Amino acid sequence: MTPTRNFARILVVDDEPGIRQALRQMLEYEGYQVRDAKDGPAALAAYSEEPADLVLLDIKMAPMDGLDVLDRLRAKDPDVVVVMISGHGSVETAVEALKRGAFDFLEKPPDRGVVLKRISNALAERELERENAELRKAQMAAGAGPIVGNSPVLMEVLEKVRRIAPTRAYVLITGDNGTGKELVAREIHLRSERAKGPFVEVNCAAIPHELIESELFGHEKGAFTGAHARRTGKFELADKGTLFLDEVGDMSLAAQAKVLRALQDGVVQRVGGATSIEVDVRVLAATNKDIESEIREGNFREDLYYRLNVVPLHVPPLSRRREDIPLLVEHFGRVYCEENGMPPKKFEPEAIESLTERPWPGNVRELKNTVERLVILAPGETISAADVEALSGPRAGVSGGTADLIETHSSFTDYRDAAEKAFLAAKLDENDWNVSETARKLGMQRSHLYKKIEKHGLSRD
Repeated sequence: MTPTRNFARILVVDDEPGIRQALRQMLEYEGYQVRDAKDGPAALAAYSEEPADLVLLDIKMAPMDGLDVLDRLRAKDPDVVVVMISGHGSVETAVEALKRGAFDFLEKPPDRGVVLKRISNALAERELERENAELRKAQMAAGAGPIVGNSPVLMEVLEKVRRIAPTRAYVLITGDNGTGKELVAREIHLRSERAKGPFVEVNCAAIPHELIESELFGHEKGAFTGAHARRTGKFELADKGTLFLDEVGDMSLAAQAKVLRALQDGVVQRVGGATSIEVDVRVLAATNKDIESEIREGNFREDLYYRLNVVPLHVPPLSRRREDIPLLVEHFGRVYCEENGMPPKKFEPEAIESLTERPWPGNVRELKNTVERLVILAPGETISAADVEALSGPRAGVSGGTADLIETHSSFTDYRDAAEKAFLAAKLDENDWNVSETARKLGMQRSHLYKKIEKHGLSRD
């Protein structure tokens, strides 16, 4: 994610050494990581070596002017954030720069306050664009919609989503891990009047308690050790959109008090700051905890609970919606075949039956990971019940082979990569390292197999 935080990377491009030095000193003092380049070719080389989060680019330069550099940077990276600077500014030049994809335009001599404000705005807007891009990616990966299934209990949840989405009501989404609470939150956002605004997610359980307030509300430079520059908080980033507080039951009491104030007053205050900032945010929260028990134990504020729990929404476990499993298997199978450059794989009815009968304590997330594993590791174009039994994960009494591989790796990603590497090495050996023949037998594009060979560092030796 592009940061509006300390240590964002900025590339300063200007043919005047004094301007480069002044901008570099100003930005480094604010905590940014700064590199500079004296002309267009040097800028393109520097960006190729290490892309920057933002480029400050002079227009009048030789041998290549700034507009040409802008075009070449955007050819390399269409998402590059460029702020143009010029001592010979004109309306026509500024309009031309913006038409070519520049984010903003500044005139020389650069005013410190203006430069810092424009940079902060550019980085903040880029972060929101990335948040929205991730949201659109999630929609595309999910087909027609992010939630798959037609079971009665799921239809009941979706009907409730349809009713509450157009309102401004806060929603507390409850359910076990892996049931899809985040997808429900995204669905509410997409069906709301805020759908064109940002969807900003905060995993309260993944952020240390001493940093959660800075994450939510931002901080001023010097607010605490390591705060080398001002940071924009998630509440500000979610303005005119939706803020999703995932695992809200793990939030510290101090942060809870500030969240309550933000919800009541519609204002936030950065850590170390004295200015109240108005925000227009709809908050959706999710938890797998029993919040009422947390209240009794003194871990959660009762007033915040009632504020968040205007509309309670419970997402059922997969064990209560088993009729959705065949649809989910088909959906995830299609997604992972496309992601891995494989032709579509078909699940035999017995394989679907075997998957449907499993307990799925990890819910949809566990099923999703299992289908991905089957798509990658099961040989042939058809996935059988035997493949499910062999590759669906550890069960009581399993020993050797798959179990040894499972014990060696602590995460599914590590397990999958190690198993994929061993599988491909064995298949390449079987075919005397004939890559074309191996790819044909695996039903995989040759170019994709070459990428896998490079990824895993495989060689005939």
